[in-house]
Amino acid sequence: MSLLNIIWIIIGGAIIGVLARLVMPGKQNIPWWATIGAGIVGMLVGDLLARLLHVETTKGIDWIRHILQVVVAVVAVGGVAALMGRKSSV
Repeated sequence: MSLLNIIWIIIGGAIIGVLARLVMPGKQNIPWWATIGAGIVGMLVGDLLARLLHVETTKGIDWIRHILQVVVAVVAVGGVAALMGRKSSV
């Protein structure tokens, strides 16, 4: 994997993560790095789902793949928000 691929994954993860936070109702109290991480998870798992459903490439913009990525990122952002929102009982 080249440095350019890694940079693209980070940029794409940031975009997908921000879109996921915009789609989610309410406020998510998570840091920017967690948003990017959730977006990266959304990108990778969404791509895998698109491949499994045979919709990874279509003519023009791959809307189905991008929708899958955002849906997975929404779940990831929700999970991160739930984990980070817990208070320590120590």
